[in-house]
Amino acid sequence: MDDIKRMAVFAAVVEHHSMSAAARALSMSTSAVSQQVRRLERDSGVTLLHRSTRKLTLTAAGEQFHAHCAAMVAAARRAQQQLTHSREAPVGELRLSAPVGFARHVAPALGELLAAHPALSLKLLVDDAHIDLIEARIDLAVRFGRLPDSSWVARRLCAFELLVCASPELLRSHGAPRRPEDLLSQPWLALARDGQALHLSLQGPQGESRTQRIEARISSNNQLSIQQMCVAGLGLALLARVDAADDLAAGRLVPVLPQWRCPSLDVWAATPQRDAQPAKVRAAIDALAQYLVGLPGAVR
Repeated sequence: MDDIKRMAVFAAVVEHHSMSAAARALSMSTSAVSQQVRRLERDSGVTLLHRSTRKLTLTAAGEQFHAHCAAMVAAARRAQQQLTHSREAPVGELRLSAPVGFARHVAPALGELLAAHPALSLKLLVDDAHIDLIEARIDLAVRFGRLPDSSWVARRLCAFELLVCASPELLRSHGAPRRPEDLLSQPWLALARDGQALHLSLQGPQGESRTQRIEARISSNNQLSIQQMCVAGLGLALLARVDAADDLAAGRLVPVLPQWRCPSLDVWAATPQRDAQPAKVRAAIDALAQYLVGLPGAVR
């Protein structure tokens, strides 16, 4: 690494035609610049510069060596410019991870961003399982609810309203619950959570609260499958209003105990670093946040 630094100093001396001018450009002392060049000549055993009181001239070996040093410095400058460009403009591949049920929101959320920046590409990894974000080289992950401890940085995008939903057919056959306690006699659908039961928290119209521990009859690691089975009348399910909006509007689902409210579901953007975020990540987070708050049942 010291040799590379000396090569860069040597290239600056030739570029600026003097030790003192190179020193000013590099924020070094003239003596330090001279020392770096002398060390380069001593280690190589080759004279690179002819020095006089009036000017510096390259030797034949110095001229050939300078061509390589200048090319090295130019490549480093291009690399730095590329980093700056990545910092200031959305370019390159954005690797985005999201649950299956969220995938339908990616196109409307990021469509304008992708259209406005042709140099930006998208790699979407859809999986309800918590994949290894480091191993998969993820730039940005959309996550829901309580996040596990990790070195990743999370920014809250919004929260989704949650509803207990059922099909009209199920309620006709099992009876519509009138109190939170009635939920215990109903068949339930739930996301698989390592075999744990669903703990359903509810807040009543008078501010009272209930927490029900519910054993699900059917579980799945896929939220979309849970919703489809709920529409089919296989059980009650806790669904985000944004996901169930079409089924609710069409009457395929109805809210259960609508006067009791469930805690909202936080939506997060998780990234591997807090500082020096690439422009592609910053722009994608902003686009997601702007889109999500306009969805049914979304709150800031």
